[in-house]
Amino acid sequence: MAHSLFDNKSVQKTDNLVHAIAEDGSCMILCADTTDLVARAEWIHRPSATVTAALGRLLTAAGLMGALLKSENDRLTLKMQGSGEVGGLLVGADAKGHVKGYPFNASADLPLNDKGKLDVGGVICGRDEKGELLGGGLLTVIRDNGETQPYVGQIPLVSGEVAEDITAYYATSEQIPTVCGLGVLVNPDLTPKAAGGFLLQVLPGGDDKTIEQLEKNVQAMPPVTVMLEQGLTPEEICIKALEGLSPQILSKQTVSYQCDCTRERTDRGLLTLRKEGLRQLIEEDGKAELCCHFCEKKYRYNKKELEALLAQAEI
Repeated sequence: MAHSLFDNKSVQKTDNLVHAIAEDGSCMILCADTTDLVARAEWIHRPSATVTAALGRLLTAAGLMGALLKSENDRLTLKMQGSGEVGGLLVGADAKGHVKGYPFNASADLPLNDKGKLDVGGVICGRDEKGELLGGGLLTVIRDNGETQPYVGQIPLVSGEVAEDITAYYATSEQIPTVCGLGVLVNPDLTPKAAGGFLLQVLPGGDDKTIEQLEKNVQAMPPVTVMLEQGLTPEEICIKALEGLSPQILSKQTVSYQCDCTRERTDRGLLTLRKEGLRQLIEEDGKAELCCHFCEKKYRYNKKELEALLAQAEI
């Protein structure tokens, strides 16, 4: 099992997320360094290098998109599912910078792609005998405020490389011109060396001149992991992306890996079995153990505790 920087540590560092806007309000950018967030996910799930890159990119995207949620009670869920060996990825985020996620198959892996990079697209979408990406995968985006019917947007996967799929989602489902950049650099011991990303959007009022300047800036920027390795902060990356547009920093916040599972939620999950299901569980096993997919925490129930739930359960 690979060594992780979170072994024997109970406190996780947080990452910086910066929100900046052009002086004239024509465009905005969110940028985050999520190296520690992705390291926490790697420590929990122990995935292959390719799955670490895939999950890390989607976790970063969720953190960026979560920062755009309107209310502290809002929740965001991103799900990528294709024909690749990983099966799928599920991540969640809130407006407070709390992000969590898990891969369906953490051990999935593929050889490096034709560019010598981790084959994130292949492990998510799958490849045919000729090495071409398989179709049929989906990106699902769910926004839920806990009060009204959740908003659900869904598009076919473009490449499975995550950033391109997020960009396509905004263009297709929300009609917002967007550039998403995501990256995860993995060490030989499978821990993340650098991870982060940005979400750059043209706002109402942005004209062709704004778009031209942004395209020029993005084309001149190195990959996000290269910039992070060079020591650039999220704020400096924001300024670089909005060069020539008088960028103004709107806000800064932290983003970190945090699971919100509780024993009470697990109780509610068991209660969905109703009396018949709980009675069968008590008679056959006399105990139960439930594991949270997001943090691997185990919740154990003895016979007495199951009987107490049985008394509360609906018919």
